[in-house]
Amino acid sequence: MSEVAGRMSIQAGAHCLEKHNGGSGMLLGGVPGTPPARVAVIGGGVVGTNAARMALGLEAHVTVLDRSLDRLRELDMAFGRRINTIYSNPETLEEAVLNADLVVGAVLVPGKTAPHVVSRDQVARMKAGSVLVDVSIDQGGCFETSHPTTHEEPTFVIDDVVHFCVANLPGAVARTSTFALNNATTPFVMDLANKGWKTALREDVHLRNGLNVCHGHLTHAALAHMGDIYSINEMVPTVIKCASTTVAEELAAQTH
Repeated sequence: MSEVAGRMSIQAGAHCLEKHNGGSGMLLGGVPGTPPARVAVIGGGVVGTNAARMALGLEAHVTVLDRSLDRLRELDMAFGRRINTIYSNPETLEEAVLNADLVVGAVLVPGKTAPHVVSRDQVARMKAGSVLVDVSIDQGGCFETSHPTTHEEPTFVIDDVVHFCVANLPGAVARTSTFALNNATTPFVMDLANKGWKTALREDVHLRNGLNVCHGHLTHAALAHMGDIYSINEMVPTVIKCASTTVAEELAAQTH
């Protein structure tokens, strides 16, 4: 879904930049003799990478900001000098946002609310008619001025800046999203069905990492606010052995 959301962010942002939608009237790629729009993508993960790819395809001037130098190197290797990769800090982030025609917020902190990386004051100083697309809105939004909107009423304007903050953005392209989700999840579903959950989790680290609850006990760190977490140390022939000996014994007893 992050791939879908990232690609849609540019599609949505380009639409919002049109004059009748409150934007500045900029064409992302421009035409010969006119400059392209400046697109700033905050976050170089899956969403940000796909947003950058789409913006490049429309021939915009693209800058990606991230706090991971390793990720910036990967993007540089993938796209070369077609994009600008900038290490994100308060100064570089503000400069990119204030110069941009379109800003895509692609910030994610797994299991936590997205931080506000663009303040209300910075929004007020952006160019009139510029656009903010907050893909992080499902995690609370990464712009201080963001609040969730719907597909029916996707935008609002604050300080002459158009905000697009649609929750569940991939829902607008339900057919593509459904096939993409099926492609990603079907192998796991088949393993669970054919092998049983214990064998499937023992053989697949990704399934183990995704386990939320084991026989009534929380096993995922993202659920720590709901109660005690039991760490999964290793797989044994028939059950998942948890950090608590008592839990492991309970699980073993239920298999006989």
